[in-house]
Amino acid sequence: MKNLARRDFVKITGLSLAGIIVGGCDNDPKAEPSTKPNILLIMVDDMGFSDLGCYGSEINTPNIDSLAAGGLRYTQFYNAARCCPTRASLMTGQYAHSVGMGWMTASNLGRPAYVGGLNDKCITIAQALKPAGYRNYMVGKWHVVFDKNMTSDGSKHNWPLQRGFDRYFGGLSGGGGYYKPTTLTDGNERIQASEGFYYTDATGDYAVKYLNEHFQKHKDEPFFMYAAFYAPHRPLHAKPEDIAKYKGKYMIGWDELRGRRHEKQLEMGIVEDKWQLSPRDKYVKAWDDIPEKQKALWDMRMATYAAQIDSMDQNLGKILDLLKKNNAFDNTIVMFLSDNGGCSEGAGNGDITIIGTARSDESYRAPWANASDTPFRRYKKDTHEGGIATPLIVHWAKGLKVDKGSIDKKTIGHVIDVMPTCLSLADVEYPDQYAGKKINPLAGESLTPSFKGEPVKERTLYFEHQANCAVRMGKYKLVSKGINKPPYKGNWELYDLEADRTELNDLVTTKPELANKLIKMFDTWAEENGVYPLDNSGWGQKIKASVE
Repeated sequence: MKNLARRDFVKITGLSLAGIIVGGCDNDPKAEPSTKPNILLIMVDDMGFSDLGCYGSEINTPNIDSLAAGGLRYTQFYNAARCCPTRASLMTGQYAHSVGMGWMTASNLGRPAYVGGLNDKCITIAQALKPAGYRNYMVGKWHVVFDKNMTSDGSKHNWPLQRGFDRYFGGLSGGGGYYKPTTLTDGNERIQASEGFYYTDATGDYAVKYLNEHFQKHKDEPFFMYAAFYAPHRPLHAKPEDIAKYKGKYMIGWDELRGRRHEKQLEMGIVEDKWQLSPRDKYVKAWDDIPEKQKALWDMRMATYAAQIDSMDQNLGKILDLLKKNNAFDNTIVMFLSDNGGCSEGAGNGDITIIGTARSDESYRAPWANASDTPFRRYKKDTHEGGIATPLIVHWAKGLKVDKGSIDKKTIGHVIDVMPTCLSLADVEYPDQYAGKKINPLAGESLTPSFKGEPVKERTLYFEHQANCAVRMGKYKLVSKGINKPPYKGNWELYDLEADRTELNDLVTTKPELANKLIKMFDTWAEENGVYPLDNSGWGQKIKASVE
């Protein structure tokens, strides 16, 4: 396994500012790139709906905010509630169960919808774009390959290079740290990071490296870059200078923070004033009830989480700067989103002296995740709005026909829509077969009509993860929270999201006919996609020794 020391890392990536500028200046600044748009897809990890400045946050995200100011923000876009299913749907344009990722990469449950890795009934965006002349690059978190195949001697059939990407740097798995991440990979070779490595910086730097070399060697060809930042996923690892920007700012507590973010969202028009701010989670104490001696620890947790987002934004800025230096920014469509809502999971021993460092396994926990998901309730893995609502920002100077800084409140979209959108932009038809095998049709719809202010095709959207289930049809949403014993599915709830997006007024008993209709629709979808029987038996209990 190759060792990536800091000096080698700098040498490999050519990371000095001078190196980047020289690389950019090697090209004719007047040279026109390919007429087909470049595509830059940015996904972040475990970031809540309100965690960006342009969605209500106090966290410093100037580069992302600039994309929003010059582009389009969506308020009704959805992910698939957790890392693996979201990434599977994002890459394939299909519901996660139909491509084998109904749960997580940790387990092969022995059923087609739950094999723990992408199956052969799908292709990725990169595989679809390659025949159209696109160069495909990926950096960051992959997390759609069965855990037992992440080793050097495991099958690589679901590694990025085997799934259409020309170059890859990042982590194959879903977890690990920022200083010495697990499953770090360069191309098809597993590597290790040494002193001075920080995953978020490396993700940005390798994106810059790949694109810099693209403009030097392939400037007449369009590119697809998938940058999947691990930030702000736990553990809370951040550089001291970034933490220092926020330390002390969260002594106001999560109650005040939620209120401030909600007010900002109302001012921006991100949320409606007819939606009541959801109450603090009943399992979360009021900030005023937290002992004074514990508040500095809670402040440090949130400050470090904010620092991770800040660092991600800095690194996105490096990528955007390189595009501008190479006269490619205007013809690059940038899409930015998160894979799920804020994470309520608890981890770490509460040692404030090591939070931010490689020694810590700390998480920011439910109280701050509740604030991250403002104004919604519930968290990562849940199919209530707090778990599946994601910011989506689209910027494309040459292609958007709406006013800069527009907010799209009408389009109801899902990560399954990203692939058909990319194919539409590249003028590529989705095939019936790939490598001699029949593949599933796309489940999503192109978002490109919304780029002109026109409606996207209406359809019903479906969700299931760990027995958390939901159906979104028009303004109505049927949702249930999974329970920890068979049959695992909890009671159904029904909401009118046009009037009550924060899901506080359950209509299931007052609109029984509608509820039953949606239940039948969910059952049909679940049967067609191999969702049943539901399983919420927890981590590690179903892991099999076999590999794909």
